[in-house]
Amino acid sequence: MSLRLFSLVSLAIAVMIGSGCATSPTGRSQLMLVSEGQAIAASQQAYLNTVTELNKEGKIVTDPAVVRRVQGITNNLVAQAKVMRPESAKWAWEVKVIDEPEEVNAWCMAGGKMAIYTGMLNKLKPTDDELAQVIGHEISHALANHTAERMSVAMASSLGVTLLGVATESNELAMTAGVVAAKLALELPNSREGESEADAIGIELAARAGYDPRAAVTLWQKMGQVGGSAPPQFLSTHPSPANRRQRLQKLAEKLMPLYERARAQR
Repeated sequence: MSLRLFSLVSLAIAVMIGSGCATSPTGRSQLMLVSEGQAIAASQQAYLNTVTELNKEGKIVTDPAVVRRVQGITNNLVAQAKVMRPESAKWAWEVKVIDEPEEVNAWCMAGGKMAIYTGMLNKLKPTDDELAQVIGHEISHALANHTAERMSVAMASSLGVTLLGVATESNELAMTAGVVAAKLALELPNSREGESEADAIGIELAARAGYDPRAAVTLWQKMGQVGGSAPPQFLSTHPSPANRRQRLQKLAEKLMPLYERARAQR
């Protein structure tokens, strides 16, 4: 069997395994053609491939102050994620800062593999409270199993048919269809429902970790001001309905007592 045919067969098998639906933390029905375990395994390999390549290019930030800040906020949020979803304590949580000054973006894959770009830090100049909203929002996508959901959407749609071509063009013939799908899932836009879930979970994670939930509103205000007619990449995969600010304000007001208790306990 040729490598191309083998890859195509592998993709077909991946689509068939675990076909079905699941329920999100908010009760929403999710298309699941791959299990969370499969998504985590594929994401770990995709993350390793990505980080290894970026490290060769000298794009992994090692500045102690930057790394310490991002890691510290991430650690505080992950501690609350483990309380919210105890099974996530078994995940190999990891965050890297990527040196891309023009890229206002961040992401978190299944199993807690994360990255944030220097463009997010330099262009937005977020406070710690605002940065916690970014990281908390991305962590929430992992907690809500959105990577597996987006992988499933890719495999179930015409995008799945083109996965082989994506692998070929990027010289990643050795990657499995699942790993390619995990990487492609990062580029797919989140659904509005998925974004609402990540908003609600992320702002609560931040409040429980002692970060002001009102920063979610100021963060998205800053996000909308960056880039002018060309919105940040972060917004291209995070559809923002017109009423998002109002919804975040309501969530923030509701979570203020939780935030104040967390601050008092620090």
